[in-house]
Amino acid sequence: MMDYSQTIDFLFNRLPMFSRIGAQAYKNDLTNIRILCGLLDNPEKKIKSVHIAGTNGKGSTSHMLAAILQRSGYKTGLYTSPHLYDFRERIRVNGQMVPESFVTTFTGRLIPAIESIQPSFFEITVAMAFDWFVEQEVDIAVIEVGLGGRLDSTNIILPELSVITNISYDHMDLLGNSLQKIAFEKAGIIKPAIPVVIGEEQAEVKDVFMQVASQNQAPISFASAKRSVNDWKFNGHLLELELTNKHSNEKEKYSLDLPGIYQTKNIVTVSETVSVLNQRGFNIPESSVHAGLQNVKKLTGLHGRWDILHDDPLLVLDVGHNEEGMKEIAKQIELTSHEELHMVIGMVKDKVIENILRHLPSGANYYFTKAHIPRALHETELAARAERIGIKGKTFTDVRQALQAAVDRSHDKDLILVCGSVFLAGEVNIKEIVF
Repeated sequence: MMDYSQTIDFLFNRLPMFSRIGAQAYKNDLTNIRILCGLLDNPEKKIKSVHIAGTNGKGSTSHMLAAILQRSGYKTGLYTSPHLYDFRERIRVNGQMVPESFVTTFTGRLIPAIESIQPSFFEITVAMAFDWFVEQEVDIAVIEVGLGGRLDSTNIILPELSVITNISYDHMDLLGNSLQKIAFEKAGIIKPAIPVVIGEEQAEVKDVFMQVASQNQAPISFASAKRSVNDWKFNGHLLELELTNKHSNEKEKYSLDLPGIYQTKNIVTVSETVSVLNQRGFNIPESSVHAGLQNVKKLTGLHGRWDILHDDPLLVLDVGHNEEGMKEIAKQIELTSHEELHMVIGMVKDKVIENILRHLPSGANYYFTKAHIPRALHETELAARAERIGIKGKTFTDVRQALQAAVDRSHDKDLILVCGSVFLAGEVNIKEIVF
């Protein structure tokens, strides 16, 4: 019998893990997950769920919705990926991480199946989440897609509602090299007669969603066509905003503890999702929406979304890692009062690096580094590719060295931003940094 430490080592190193090795770990069918869940008496069929996909914002949307459901009195499961610091972040019930003992026991039970069918790391974690949610008798589980949708291991559930936040370019080697192809893969979570909420109405891909929804006779709504954020401001570490219903012109003010300006898009999606869930018999009062949104981090443990770790200098951590995500980060930088800007950045190999970096200010101080995973792009290559588009900086072998260098060079009114990779963000330990 393995202990927890041995179990985690087994999961991370014995099984193909996308975050470590990339596309080789991606299983483009649902065979393994169906076998695993069959061995567990199909836990995915015993839980109510909301399924959330999208290129950007699906993690924030999932956590916001989970916080709202918790405050509405529902025992809420939450499955997300990847994790930042602790594997157990991926599987939560009412914000509490799955116990180490369950991870160990579950993995031990499935060793014969693992040896037989050779599942991926992600397939095992999905099955683990479903099994834990059943054991905990959750009222509802918010399930975030790992990658794509149609062939993602989470796509064996029959949810109460499907949600697709938006479509932009990412993982083109697996999902396709056009927005329409990527949208088709995301639309794979649309199920017969199950409503679907599309967060952003995008002209390039609207017809894809309309066609798939029509084929499935699934009611479809576009959140951005129904609601909009017309006014917002920062208040300390909170984002205060006013949400307008375009049909009734009714306005509602919210305070959100996720201060990234890109959350104005996600809250539109969340609001429409709540509305559809209420239409399907859930009881989610407006008071719970307010309470949930103001306490997302406390209720769900979400980190890494314009996450303020220190003031004077302002140190922010953000997991933005693709072109659209970096555009939003660039907007946030412009809106954030600062003198000098220090960018600690690391990326993975399978991104279109130059397309992402070109959205960042060339006049910032850059500290190129890498996460300690095989997928990470070496810091010298990242620096060389950045220099081709006019961005220059120094290189560091790990994020601690890079961040300490940025802190040492900064002044109280400066902004230090760590971004470019979820895995880089996960290696930031603020306790190791001397201010």
